[in-house]
Amino acid sequence: MKRQEGACLICGKPLVYYETGREMECSICHKSVESYASCEDGHYVCDECHAKKGIEVIMEGCLKSQSKNPIQIMQELMEDPYIYMHGPEHHIMVGAVLIAAYDNCGGKIDREQALREMKKRGSTYPGGSCGLWGACGAAVSTGMFISIITKATPLTGNSWGMANEMTSRSLAEIARLGGPRCCKRNSFTAVKTAVEYVGEKLGIIMELPGEIKCEFSLENKQCKKKACPYYRNV
Repeated sequence: MKRQEGACLICGKPLVYYETGREMECSICHKSVESYASCEDGHYVCDECHAKKGIEVIMEGCLKSQSKNPIQIMQELMEDPYIYMHGPEHHIMVGAVLIAAYDNCGGKIDREQALREMKKRGSTYPGGSCGLWGACGAAVSTGMFISIITKATPLTGNSWGMANEMTSRSLAEIARLGGPRCCKRNSFTAVKTAVEYVGEKLGIIMELPGEIKCEFSLENKQCKKKACPYYRNV
């Protein structure tokens, strides 16, 4: 389903989050999955169904983009109706736009292979982890990005440290802005932090806009408005 007002892909009503998981049936694929959220009317859509179309948009856009500015790439992707206001597709998109811009700025990677790996890793990271695990998927996506471009594994030395340091820096910046969750705010923050980190540690200078302005506040019922650094008064 295309993006609509409200969070539920079935009826558009707001989501309700639970403190403990409960068994639910996906309203699209009908798989039974333990989840911490449904809409007010009880509809549940699993992460795979929620993100499927959006991931296709992300992969195609990042493979073709010639931009050196990952925020610009991301903002263009966010306009697509299958990139929802919130959702696990952001866990892939953050790392993917960084891969595209890094490649366009002279980073030595196989972009297509790196994007495939980003899709695989990001797809395993559950929606809602920002509040349930204390580790936002946008931040973890920047760690995945560093891991991929530096070929880190659990047994490497410096690259292992860089991947974890990247995630920690992104998490700190996201946490500093406070909740409630916003996948757009967290994604902007994570990408901006990663651009600065890559310039500092790897000497690859990606571009950033002079000012980041969010165009999605009307879609977010929990928008922090003027308390968010990206808020545009619409």
